Amino acid sequence: MATSYDAIIIGTGQAGPSLAARLANAGMKVAVIERKLFGGTCVNTGCIPTKTMVASAYAAHVARRGAEYGVVINGPVTVDMQRVKARKDEVSGRSRSGLESWLRSLANCTVYQGHARLESPREVRVGSDLLSADKIFLNVGGRAAIPPIAGVDHVSALDNASMMQVDFLPRHLAIVGGSYVGLEFGQMFRRFGSEVTIIEMGPRLIGREDEDVSAAIKEILEKEGVHLRLNAECVRVAKRPEGVSVGVSCTEGPPEIAASHLLLAAGRSPNTDDLGLDRAGVAQDPRGYILVDDQLRTNVSGIWALGDCNGRGAFTHTSYNDFEIVAGNLLDNEPRRVSDRITAYNLYIDPPLGRAGMTEAEVRQSGHPALMAKMPMTRAGRAREKGETEGFMKILVDAENRRILGGCILGTGGDEVIHCILDVMYSGAPYTILKRAMHIHPTVSELVPTLLGELKPL
Repeated sequence: MATSYDAIIIGTGQAGPSLAARLANAGMKVAVIERKLFGGTCVNTGCIPTKTMVASAYAAHVARRGAEYGVVINGPVTVDMQRVKARKDEVSGRSRSGLESWLRSLANCTVYQGHARLESPREVRVGSDLLSADKIFLNVGGRAAIPPIAGVDHVSALDNASMMQVDFLPRHLAIVGGSYVGLEFGQMFRRFGSEVTIIEMGPRLIGREDEDVSAAIKEILEKEGVHLRLNAECVRVAKRPEGVSVGVSCTEGPPEIAASHLLLAAGRSPNTDDLGLDRAGVAQDPRGYILVDDQLRTNVSGIWALGDCNGRGAFTHTSYNDFEIVAGNLLDNEPRRVSDRITAYNLYIDPPLGRAGMTEAEVRQSGHPALMAKMPMTRAGRAREKGETEGFMKILVDAENRRILGGCILGTGGDEVIHCILDVMYSGAPYTILKRAMHIHPTVSELVPTLLGELKPL
């Protein structure tokens, strides 16, 4: 006989725990199921641990540049990878244990550990326990995709999860994939001291960004000694006595790369293949993502999908916003929709890239009259003071209603400054509100009103 609950939440990524607390505080009897590590990707193998490692890499990079700032360091700068990993584990572990303790302390909430599978539209099995509820929320996340490369099953390839266990310095790290995960790990390990080669089958890095962004990032990485192989498809991998051989199909450069370690950073897959979705009749797309409507409801009444598994966002902030949408609709009489949110994310290389709204290419493709301004980070006094002047700012505005369409900031502080633009976009206010704002000096943000003063027809 099933144990009855008002709501069952499968997975403890960014959406699940907060939703559990809201439902429990509303008086519902809630079951939360986690099969492995509390906190999901962000806490364990994504944002928190990787950005902790990025910070260590940044410290090493600045230390090597000490002479530029008048700081004398006697001897070469070296990196203790075991200490880097220990620091990362400490930061990530605190978040994980804190989240688990909080969930277990919630009134009206019972935590189960084990692999959950749907038995029907209202039943979930966890080991020998059968649970039932009228509301089921799927927050099962995703994992690194394994690309169909010949020989990949016969080598010890790393992914974003197994990279978290690396406590040594790879002699030569080959990375398949020139997008966000690949670039962050690539620059990070180059700064730690590894030789790094990034293999990208497309003609440029991070192909979803504008060409000027890709070109600037390419220049930044190459300046630091990262080898880039563009227009190079990874067609085979094989073991070597000293590591791994990566064969590439390319028009330029050698057809084989001899590396000590291989990192696969070529996309993600949802954790839906062993969830019992077929037993509940929950529809998926061809890639396995759970199909949802604008309020995150699946095709089965009483079942929602939140976070990475629904294909409607691949970030911690989109997952948390999924929670806010569901809670707003169910508990707050506040109609909210996925389509209300504006595309926004960061790439955490150094300097970081902050992105909001449409790219220049998307605006041009729309054919709508628009204005654009762009200026190099060398014009930001704060960037010059810090000795970090790489990158640029760009913003796009609707020429008719004067609302901001999108913007990007590739430069020091860009991951924070982008919110100046994003918040005005959410307000629906004309760009002139931001243009006339008095920002604080000296900051990177103070350049945004100046940037808006230089708009020209696209």
